[in-house]
Amino acid sequence: MNIQIKNNQSLKEYNTFGMNVTARYFARVSSAEEVRETLEWVKAREHETLVMGGGSNLLFTKNVDGLVMQNGIKGIEKVYEDEQYVHLRVGGGEVWHQFVLHCLAYNYAGVENLALIPGFVGASPMQNIGAYGVEIKEVFHELTAIHRMSLETVHFSNKDCAFGYRESVFKQQYKDQFIITDVTYRLSKKPTFKVAYGAITQELEKAGVQNLSIQAIANAIIAIRSSKLPDPKEIGNAGSFFKNPSVSREQFEILKSKFPEIVAYENSDHTVKLAAGWMIEQAGLKGFRKEMPAYMPARPWCW
Repeated sequence: MNIQIKNNQSLKEYNTFGMNVTARYFARVSSAEEVRETLEWVKAREHETLVMGGGSNLLFTKNVDGLVMQNGIKGIEKVYEDEQYVHLRVGGGEVWHQFVLHCLAYNYAGVENLALIPGFVGASPMQNIGAYGVEIKEVFHELTAIHRMSLETVHFSNKDCAFGYRESVFKQQYKDQFIITDVTYRLSKKPTFKVAYGAITQELEKAGVQNLSIQAIANAIIAIRSSKLPDPKEIGNAGSFFKNPSVSREQFEILKSKFPEIVAYENSDHTVKLAAGWMIEQAGLKGFRKEMPAYMPARPWCW
């Protein structure tokens, strides 16, 4: 057996909330072969398994009496290129923001609006991550995943993933059935700038940007996110994780007639996404806090 299984591993450094819980068993896999090897080890012992990436979507409430497998598969490989596009195959264990920085360094456009999102690449298709007017489905080409029971390798195209607003097949019918080992993205060599969402334009003006570029947009996004969200290394958090509600065009027109200043954006499916932040402010709930009870009832490993 090549994979190293650690006993009683602290998970404090592996989750962005910094919860100091312990995993009975822990394995950090660095290849598809190690994924299969670890799954076989688990099946032989009938342990429950929690698969994690960067730990930014987990809030542990107790120790894990099973195995925690962290995706540590690295690598960024160019697999296709023409005059307009380049395809990059990226290991599921690559840090998402580091991948964005890689694209910026080579002037590959498409993910600059997604700068500073916490987590690993393998999680990006699971919920079709998005921010500031861009979603993964716009640059996603395909992915490779291993079925957790059969250990088969399965390839998923953009269509196969059935992407929706923060949705995919991996959150629905295939929930907890696959481990994503790599993702291939189609980046553009001829950027189309998207700056209409949120405060991007204001941030660009504030920075005195004269010539628009993907680097300038990424810098603006980083500045905006840094001003709104604390650094997880200083204050434990999961980043921005809420979903903006979507309504039909007819419903939006009714709302707009009552609230002319309402902030909203058109979705690709012709529904309208309402800005949850704006609604929270209008309801007088910005900054609202509620203390959690000292005693928490028994729950699974995470919320």
